[in-house]
Amino acid sequence: MKNSLIKGLMVFLTVLCTSLTYSQDVSGTVSDASGPLPGASIIVKGTTNGAQTDFDGKFTIKNVGSNAVLVFSYIGLKTQELNVAGKSTINVELKEDSAQLNEVIVIGYGTVRKKDATGAVDIITSEDFDNVAATSPAELLRGKVSGVQVTQSSGEPGAGVSIRIRGNSSIRSGNGPLIVIDGVPLDGGNVSSGGSEIADLGASSAKNPLNFVNQNDIESMSILKDASSTAIYGSRGANGVIVITTKKGKSKIPQLTYNTSVSFSKISGDFKLLNGDEFVAAGGIDKGSRSYNWEDAILRGGFSNNHDIAFSSSTDNSNTRLSFGANVTDGIVKNTGIDKYTASFANTNEFFNKALKVESRLLYAAIKDETTLLSNNAGYIGNLIGSALYWNPTLPIYQDNGDYTFVGNDYLNPVQLLNAYKDYTNTNKILGNINATLKITNHLKYQILFGIETSTSIRKRQIAPTIQINSQDLVKSDAANGGITKRGFAEIADLTKFNKTLEHTLTYTNDFSDNLSLNGLVGYSYYSYDVDGSSARGHGYVKEQTNLIDNIQGGIQAEFRASSFRNKTELQSYFARAEFVVYKDLILTGTVRADGSTKLGADNKWGYFPSVGAAYKLISSKDGAVNDFKIRGNYGVTGNQEFAVNSAVSKANYGNGGSPNTISGANNLLRWETTRSYGVGSDFTFLKNRLTGSLDYFNRDTKDLIAPVPQATAQPGPGSNRSVNLPGNLINKGFEVALNYKVIDTEDMSWDISGNVAFLDNVIKNFGSVSLLAGGVNGQGLSGANAEIIKDGYPLYTYFLYDFRGYDASGNSIYAAADGSDTGLGNADKKLLDKQPLPKINLGFSTNFSYKKFDVGASFYGAFGHYLYNNTANAYFFKGALIGGRNVTPEAAATPQIQSDPNSPSTKYLESGDFLRMGNLTVGYTLEGNVLEKLKIKSARFFVSGQNLFVITGYSGFDPEVDTDKALNGVPSAGMDYLSYPREKSIAVGLNVTF
Repeated sequence: MKNSLIKGLMVFLTVLCTSLTYSQDVSGTVSDASGPLPGASIIVKGTTNGAQTDFDGKFTIKNVGSNAVLVFSYIGLKTQELNVAGKSTINVELKEDSAQLNEVIVIGYGTVRKKDATGAVDIITSEDFDNVAATSPAELLRGKVSGVQVTQSSGEPGAGVSIRIRGNSSIRSGNGPLIVIDGVPLDGGNVSSGGSEIADLGASSAKNPLNFVNQNDIESMSILKDASSTAIYGSRGANGVIVITTKKGKSKIPQLTYNTSVSFSKISGDFKLLNGDEFVAAGGIDKGSRSYNWEDAILRGGFSNNHDIAFSSSTDNSNTRLSFGANVTDGIVKNTGIDKYTASFANTNEFFNKALKVESRLLYAAIKDETTLLSNNAGYIGNLIGSALYWNPTLPIYQDNGDYTFVGNDYLNPVQLLNAYKDYTNTNKILGNINATLKITNHLKYQILFGIETSTSIRKRQIAPTIQINSQDLVKSDAANGGITKRGFAEIADLTKFNKTLEHTLTYTNDFSDNLSLNGLVGYSYYSYDVDGSSARGHGYVKEQTNLIDNIQGGIQAEFRASSFRNKTELQSYFARAEFVVYKDLILTGTVRADGSTKLGADNKWGYFPSVGAAYKLISSKDGAVNDFKIRGNYGVTGNQEFAVNSAVSKANYGNGGSPNTISGANNLLRWETTRSYGVGSDFTFLKNRLTGSLDYFNRDTKDLIAPVPQATAQPGPGSNRSVNLPGNLINKGFEVALNYKVIDTEDMSWDISGNVAFLDNVIKNFGSVSLLAGGVNGQGLSGANAEIIKDGYPLYTYFLYDFRGYDASGNSIYAAADGSDTGLGNADKKLLDKQPLPKINLGFSTNFSYKKFDVGASFYGAFGHYLYNNTANAYFFKGALIGGRNVTPEAAATPQIQSDPNSPSTKYLESGDFLRMGNLTVGYTLEGNVLEKLKIKSARFFVSGQNLFVITGYSGFDPEVDTDKALNGVPSAGMDYLSYPREKSIAVGLNVTF
C-alpha cells in the first residue's frame, strides 16, 4: 500500500515537472493582406485554451506545449494550423478563403452563403479583377460567371455594353439585368444623349451608363440568375440581377492605398485592304500616289493613365473609407477617348450599444467623352471609318498646295472629316444613400434606406461648314440672304435625371431549436424616376465660323430647331420572403412581390410575382473525397418593365407652328411582360475541398411580350408605333457548369484553375402569323433592307436572307429559288435560315499561380454557335465599288463578280462568329522588407498586364465581339457589324502600394 502511494506520487510529480518543462507562453501578430487583424481567434488545438488578437493584431497564449498546434481563424479568411515546435513567437498572415461554397453573397435585402442558397447565385470579388483595367464594371464579368455574356458594342472607350444573364427574355430592348449598387436599384436607362440622326451620316448610340463606377471602389458583384433569387425584385427581375457592393473601411489601423497604371494600345489584328499597287492591278483608278494608308489616316497608338488613392479606418463602432480616382484614356481612333474622375465616401456608425447602425455611401463621377463621326446607320456616304476604308489608296490626302484633296460631296476625305467634326459629352453623376438599421429585439430589426441617383449630361457636336457633304442636314439655302448655299451643323443636347428610392424592411430571425430556424422579411419600396432633356440644332453657317457650338444661333434663322421633353415613372412595391432551415440540411425559401407601375395600362397597373425554392444538403462539411453536396430547385414568376415610359397612354405633341402630332395611341390593356421559370442544380465540394463547382439546368418562358407595332394613321397627325402585348412565348433553356480546382495550396505556392460554360437555346412559340423584321442593313442600294426576323418556331433574330450560291459564268450572283434551284436575284426568295446571332455556347477559363512574392494570372473567354452579319462588307466591299474608285479587301477584289451585279443582302456576308480570346495576362511581384518599412510602406506590388493579346476566330471583320445597334422600327437587333470601332490590344504596367 505504501509502495503504491509512493509510486503514484512519483508519476504525478514526473508529469507535473514534464508539463512545467515543456509548457511556455506564445505570442505574435496575426494579419491579413491589409495589415494587422484585430479580433482574430487563436486556440490550442484539442483544448479550450485560446486568445483573441488586440487592436494591433497581437496575441499571447499561456501554457502552450512545445509540440502543440495553434489554430488561427477569422471570419472570411482561411483557417491556418501551425505547429509551435518550441517557438515562443509566431506571426501569421491569414489569406482569403477561396472556397466558393463559403463565399457570402449579397442578395436582395440580405446575404447568404452560397452553400445555403436555394437559387443560382454567383459572386466575383475585387481579387478577381484588381489587375484588369476596365472603363465599366460590366467588362469585369467577361468569362467569369457561367451563363453571363457581356458584349461591348464596339472597341470605343466607354462604348455601350449589353449584359445577358441566361440569354434574352424579351423580343425588344430591355434585356439587360437590374443593377443594384449598395441597395439602390438603377433605372437602367442611358445617362447621356445618343444624339439625333444626321441625314445620310446616321446616328450614334449613348455611352455605357455604368461608366461612372470606379472598379477600385467595388468590393464584390453578386449575380442572381434564377427566380428563387430574383423574384424579390418582382417586375424588374426577369433578366437577372447584379448586386454591386462598394468597399468600406475594415482595418482598425488607418490604411492608405495607392494604385497607378499606364497602358499603351494599338489595333488588334491586321485588317487588310488593297494597297496602291494592288488596287491598280485589280482594276482601280490610278491617281498616282502611294502614300495613303487607312490606319495612318485615322488611327493612333492608344494611351491610358490611371490613378486611385483610398484612405480607410475603423473602430469598434465605426468605419470610414474615402477614395479618389482619375482615369484618362485616349482611344486608338484619333479624337476619341474618355476622361473619368471619381470620388467615393462610405461611413458606418453604431450607437446605443450597437442597437442602431447608420450607413451612408456616396459615389460621384465627372466624365468627359470625346468621339468622332461614328454612327450605326450611315448610308452610302459613310462615316469616319467608312470613308477611311473606301478612300482610293492611290489618292493623296493633301494636294500640293496643302489643301485637302476633294473628290466629291459623297466621297469624303477621311482626314478632313476627322478635323471638321467635333463631339464632346460632359456628364456628372451622383449615387448616394443613407441606411439605418434598428435592432428592436434580439430577433427583430427594422431598416430604412433612402437613396438618390442623379445625373446631368450635355453633349455638344458640330460639323464645320468648310467640308462639303451631300446631306440635306448639311446643305441649306439661306432664303433671307439671296438663297446662297450654306453648310455646317451644330447641336447641343442635354439630359437630366433625378431618381429616388425609399425602402422599409422588417427582418425576423430566430433559431427555435437545433432543428428549425427562420429568417423572415417583409418590406415596402417606392421608386421615382424623373428625366427631362432638350436639344437645339443649327444649320447653315458661313465658312469663317469655326466654333459653332458656342455660337449655335449663328446659322440660318429659319433652320434653327429646338425640342424638349419630360417623363416620370413611379413604382410601388410590397414584398415578403421567408426562409426555413429544417434539421440544418433542408432549406426552404418562399418570396412574393406585388408591383404597381405607372408604365402599365389603366386596367393592369399591378403585377404579382411569387417564387419558391428548396435545397437539401446531402453531405455537409465532411472530410475525405466528398466534402459538400447540395441539390436545389426553384420555380417562380418575374416581370420586365424595361420598356418605354408612357407606353400605355396616348401621346401627342405640338410641332412647329402649333401643329398637333400623334406619337402613339393609348393602350389601357397593356399588361406586364412576365417570365415563368424553373431550374434545378447542385453545388459541391470534392477532394478535400480542392474541387468546388455547380451544375444548373433552367427553363424560362416569357409571355405577354411587349413590342412596338405600327398603328393606323390617326387624325390629326401621322401614324406611329404603339406598344402592345403580342401573342406567343419566348422560351429560353440551358445548362451551366462552373468548376474551380486548387491544384496547389501551400504556404509558399498556390495554383488554381477555374472554368465555366453555358449551353443556351431559345425559340419563339405560339406567335401565329406575326412577324417582326429586325437587323436593318445600310449602304448603297440597301435602303429599307434587313437581315433578321422574329417569327414563330424560330430563335430570336433568326437570319432572313437570300441564300447566295456563287457566281455564274458572266459574274452575276446566283441565289437559291423557292424550289431550291439556282437562279438570279429577280427570281430568288429570302430564306429563313437555321442560323442565329445569339451564341449557343459561352465559356470562360482562368488560372492563377503564385510562388512566394511572384504571381501570374490569365483569363480567356469565348462564344460559339452563332453568326454575324458583316454589313460593312455588304456596303463597301464588292466589285462595283472597286471599279467606281473605292477601295476594297483583297478577297472582294479576287471574286469574279461583275461591276453591275447588285450587292444584295445575302448569306455571302453571313459569317461564323465563333471566337476564343485571351482577355488578360498579368505578372506581378510584391515587395516587402526593411527598405519599405523605413518608408512606412506595408507592401508594394509591381505588375505588368496585357489585355486582348490574341483572339482565335475565322471572322473577317475587325473583331467578332461586336454588336452594332441596327434596330428597325423599334425592334432591336443582334450580331450586326457595321463600321464598328476597331478593338485594341494593350500592355499596362502598374503599382499597388499600401501604407
